[in-house]
Amino acid sequence: MVLSNAERNGNARERLLARLLDAFDEGLPSPEVSLREIAARAETSHALLRYHFGSLPGVLAAMLEAQRSRDNEALFEVAQRGTFDDLVVAIWRAYTRPEQRSRIRGFFHVVGLAAYRPEDFREFIDSLDDLTKMLASLAEREGLGAEEALTTATVTIAALRGLLLQEVLTPAALSEDAVVLILRMREG
Repeated sequence: MVLSNAERNGNARERLLARLLDAFDEGLPSPEVSLREIAARAETSHALLRYHFGSLPGVLAAMLEAQRSRDNEALFEVAQRGTFDDLVVAIWRAYTRPEQRSRIRGFFHVVGLAAYRPEDFREFIDSLDDLTKMLASLAEREGLGAEEALTTATVTIAALRGLLLQEVLTPAALSEDAVVLILRMREG
C-alpha cells in the first residue's frame, strides 16, 4: 500500500482521516454501515476509528469537515476572481454534481445530529460559516455595508442549503433556475 503525503507527514488522526478520504473518494459512508465496515474499507481497525473519532457520526463529521475545507479552497479561487453571483453559482454546481449525493446526504444527517447534540459537533458547527464569510466578503467588495453583506450572505447560504435538502429529498425537482431566482431576489 502506498501512503499519501498526509499519511506520511500528519499525526495519527490526520493519517487515519486521509485513509478514510482515500477509501471513500468524494463520498461518505452511509450512516447505516458499521464502524467495522468503514474500517475494513479503509484498511484500518474500528478501534482506531472509535479512539480518534468517537463514533460513526464523529467519523462522518470529520470527513465532511475535511472535504468541505478542500471544496472551500477551490471556491475561494472563484471568490478571488469572480463576483458574489459567480460564487453562488459555483457553490450550487459544486454540490449538485451526482458524485456529491452521498456527501450531501451525509451533511444533512450530521446537521440533524448536531441540532440535538451541538456540544458533540462543535468543530463541525464552527466550520459551517466558511462559505457565508466568503460570500459576505464579496458582497462588501461589491458595495454593501458589513452588516448587510453578512445578512445577504447568510440568507443566500440558507436558501442554497434548503435547495440542496430539496434536491436530496426530490432529486431533479430543482434546477439552476432556483439559484437564479435567489440571485434576482438579492437584486430586488
